[in-house]
Amino acid sequence: MQTQNLGSVRALALVGPTGAGKTALLESMLQAVSGAERRAGGGDRVADNSPEARARGHSVELNLAGFEFMGDRYVAVDCPGSVEFSAEADAALPMVDLAIVVAEPEAAKAILLQPAMQALERLGVPRALFINKMDQARGSLDELLAALAPASAAPLVARQIPIWEGERVTGFVDLALERAFVHRPGAQAERIDISPELATLEADARFHMLEQLADFDDELMEQLISDVTPARDMVFADLVREMNEGLIVPVFFGSAQTGFGIGRLLKALRHETPAPERAARRLGLEAPGACVLKTTYAGQAGKLAYVRTFGAKMADGADLLTSRGERTRVGGLFAVHGAVLKKIAAAEPGDIVAIGKLEQACVGEVMSLAGKPQMRPSPDARPPLFALAVAASNRQDDVRLSGALAKLVEEDPGLSLKHDAELGQVLLTGQGEGHVRLALDRLKRRFGVEIATTRPRTPYREAPVKSVTQRGRHKKQTGGHGQFGDVVIELRPLARGEGFVFVSKIAGGVVPKQWVPAVEQGIRDGLAKGPLGFPVVDLEVALVDGSHHSVDSSEMAFRAAGRLAIEEALRSAGTILLEPIERLSVYAPSVFLSNVTSSLSSRRGQILGFSPREGWSNWDTIEAYLPQGERHDLIAELRSITQGLGAFEGRYDHMSELAGRLAEEAAHQGGATA
Repeated sequence: MQTQNLGSVRALALVGPTGAGKTALLESMLQAVSGAERRAGGGDRVADNSPEARARGHSVELNLAGFEFMGDRYVAVDCPGSVEFSAEADAALPMVDLAIVVAEPEAAKAILLQPAMQALERLGVPRALFINKMDQARGSLDELLAALAPASAAPLVARQIPIWEGERVTGFVDLALERAFVHRPGAQAERIDISPELATLEADARFHMLEQLADFDDELMEQLISDVTPARDMVFADLVREMNEGLIVPVFFGSAQTGFGIGRLLKALRHETPAPERAARRLGLEAPGACVLKTTYAGQAGKLAYVRTFGAKMADGADLLTSRGERTRVGGLFAVHGAVLKKIAAAEPGDIVAIGKLEQACVGEVMSLAGKPQMRPSPDARPPLFALAVAASNRQDDVRLSGALAKLVEEDPGLSLKHDAELGQVLLTGQGEGHVRLALDRLKRRFGVEIATTRPRTPYREAPVKSVTQRGRHKKQTGGHGQFGDVVIELRPLARGEGFVFVSKIAGGVVPKQWVPAVEQGIRDGLAKGPLGFPVVDLEVALVDGSHHSVDSSEMAFRAAGRLAIEEALRSAGTILLEPIERLSVYAPSVFLSNVTSSLSSRRGQILGFSPREGWSNWDTIEAYLPQGERHDLIAELRSITQGLGAFEGRYDHMSELAGRLAEEAAHQGGATA
């Protein structure tokens, strides 16, 4: 059987939900190739060494580690399982050769796999499924696979069946090799003879595997119909081709904790993981280059760019060309193994390495090793789901805070920064409260900036209740030239969403034409803050009359008169409070539909309808109107009632009247910010 050792490094991604054991699988693979004695939760682990990951007990960032197995070199990318931190992997996943999706052997948790499977299918990344914790499994493998099947668009093809000893799985039969193995703690799996009763189960399972492969191979289908036993090389060739093309998802199982099944998984990866050239074609790379999957600021070391090399070796000092045509140079090349960086002279094709002081690097772009820039689409930005208003506790740290936030947002594609001039707040937005709080923890630890946080304010509006006519006169005499401006305006409410309209109905020059724009500007000044403390909208103001003085009238005087007139007019007309309403598209598994609609209704949401989520099995899209003020912690509640899977997208839709106690509380906010 041929391996795919082409003198290049193959990249594996470990993906799946939190708790499935991705990081444990990485550690187990590293132990298997090093021959080290197995440790249970040892303190010298490679992954999750950051203070934030240790505090939370799970991955919050990419973990990278390289290893060698039977002469082939690999680099593993361990991706966070929580949807709050999954944006970390958006740029990395398109670059890997194979993704290993890690699952638990519980049918009730099968639904948790779908987000990862969907992402990989959309990207066209080949994938295999590893069912972890099989030493804790209960129930049949067939029932488990039936529960897992809806999570994958491609059929799940079992490569192994378990050997049971009482209620424990103690080994497996490899259906492709037709060999049986039992796990020996602290030693390699031992090959055993297949018993007669196990042989019957193996024959049935293997035939089912071959039938699944034959769906994509006419020659194999003909052999099965003719009762011809296909050659083993043909079976392996089909397994490799169909997985590489995304037609099937092979299924392996074992236990990362005990090492059960890890050796067989590594041997399968050795023969079946695609070469980097396939990923390069998928990315549209036409020449040697380095794709940036992550950047980070490392103190005095400057900006580190983590890249995957394609097409050629990359030496320290090599010239690079950004996608924008900027020339730069590799200023320090490092192999990455967890938190440890080791200086190297060159990176092999396919390797993932860190480049020091690469200030021009942007996540997702190609740094070309050839003579012309290479372009590829950047990962789509994720919509923000949670926000906090942030400010430096010490005003002297304002400049430091601005620079530190910019670096955090550059490092983490799931974060964004918004300066809201109207509300006077700087908003840090992310994929959930835990995600934003993590960024603030990093901010304090790495940059030493103490942060005060508050809930984002809601941009309320006011609208007039009735039509009024009002005079505004500004008269001031201070010696010499005075100030005089006199206007009469008519205010008329408009329908929701029509904004502000100004018209001049002046006749006879009572207000000289050159000062009419000043009147309009004065009116706009007055609309910036109405009687309740918020901007006023949805009204028409007509300038209908006035008077002027040949000496004392001026642009400033008429601007002041316009502002006085509109302020008095609004007090006379009365205003109502308007709140912004967003239209949300909420995504959740169908089994949680009633929970989601109840949550939205409890937040004064209006359900518009729901439909199957396009391209997702057993998921729904719920359309709803929701007041913006009710959205602040919606994502936390959605995830708590959907096993962490719920998400939404929202956009401003319209303004709606707010009355009663909520209006009084909002008006208090307006007074506080006045």
